[in-house]
Amino acid sequence: MLRLTKWAAAASLLMAVPAIAQQGGMQGMDHSKMQGMNHDNMPGMNTPFMPAEMAMHEKMMKAKGANASETWVRKMIEHHRGAIAMSQIVLRQAPDAKTRQMAQKSIAEQNNSIGELQAMLRSMGKRPQ
Repeated sequence: MLRLTKWAAAASLLMAVPAIAQQGGMQGMDHSKMQGMNHDNMPGMNTPFMPAEMAMHEKMMKAKGANASETWVRKMIEHHRGAIAMSQIVLRQAPDAKTRQMAQKSIAEQNNSIGELQAMLRSMGKRPQ
């Protein structure tokens, strides 16, 4: 049951990505050069996680496969890698032990999920990523 909940949560996160981004309409845009945009005052934009989140979303948008199954697996691998990157930031910066402990646990779980997803690609006869 817990595993299903994790997959359901991950799938709902994927669906939260704006449709235009999923279609590649914003691919290759350098948002840092947009004139008149002050990202420091935008909620959630001035955090230590922003570069990792942006990199994750860019890689997820680029992840494609021959069909929905392969594409989903490839996007999920990037999603889990993004979670690892954010957890590594916590390990470097978080002062409290409980948060650091949860980040370490998250890294282990995400690595396990990536291993399962890579195995799925291999079982489809596809190249792991």
